[in-house]
Amino acid sequence: QVQLVESGGGLVQAGGSLSLSCAASSVLPVSMYSMGWFRQAPGQEREFVAAISRIVSRTSYADSVKGRFTLSRDNTKNTVTLQMTSLKPEDTAVYYCAADRRTMGATKADNYDYWGQGTRVTVSS
Repeated sequence: QVQLVESGGGLVQAGGSLSLSCAASSVLPVSMYSMGWFRQAPGQEREFVAAISRIVSRTSYADSVKGRFTLSRDNTKNTVTLQMTSLKPEDTAVYYCAADRRTMGATKADNYDYWGQGTRVTVSS
């Protein structure tokens, strides 16, 4: 059964850091999938945050997080990690991990085949 499980969300003050992890079930080897993170704030549409492409591990980031967030993949643990630093109140959202078996790190949610349940991040000012 394909499963993506996010963890690491929580409450943090502005300027702080959090590390979000996404663990994939064994039937979904993260090395063979492009893995993305998206977020959705209350009353807003889901938006792209970061992606790491399958095989070659090319990363891409939304302009709003570039230089502050870093996405990495651990093939042995079958996980991806989104390291978030210099957090801002506008980063507050539910963060979702997603897997895409076709493209090389798409920024559109429609490209992704599998989704986790999300983890909430709240940044206080």
